[in-house]
Amino acid sequence: MRVLGVDPGLTRCGVGVVDSLPGRRARMVAVGVIRSDAETSTDLRLLKIAEGLDAWLDEHVPDVVAVERVFAQHNVGTVMGTAQAAGLAMVAAARRGVPVALHTPSEVKAAVTGSGRADKAQVTTMITRILDLDEAPRPADAADALALAVCHLWRPAGALQGGDRHELTPAQRAWAAAEQAAKQRTRR
Repeated sequence: MRVLGVDPGLTRCGVGVVDSLPGRRARMVAVGVIRSDAETSTDLRLLKIAEGLDAWLDEHVPDVVAVERVFAQHNVGTVMGTAQAAGLAMVAAARRGVPVALHTPSEVKAAVTGSGRADKAQVTTMITRILDLDEAPRPADAADALALAVCHLWRPAGALQGGDRHELTPAQRAWAAAEQAAKQRTRR
């Protein structure tokens, strides 16, 4: 299986392609960051991200796209840009008939480090070891994209369509509960 991991962001959108190997191993195919200039208007920044994602999908032809599930933050501007970039990744995959899976940050951390509370440095260190890389992927967005891809290889729950549905992980259950609570608050 080939997975394209997307760590969505408006300024830096991390992308990483990983192939599964026998024995619960994985191999990095490619890693990078799609960048947009913060001084440019949002519509043109989104266009740049969309074009970059299209290029990655066309070049690497993944079996699935694993996207970080946008988690509510206090900075609305950051959440909006992240959500917009995540949406672009999902649409680009859907246009090609490629299944999409969403994974929470804590799921990804738990999959690659064993702890859902690991920091970025721990994730980067572990993804470097898991993929047997000579050096750590930089910036952190690139390492996070690879971690998303590996997470999906090892924990395929989270597919939105076209994939097998599995029992929810504890992180997914917590996310669903938080999402439901937020919906109830907005209805009041």
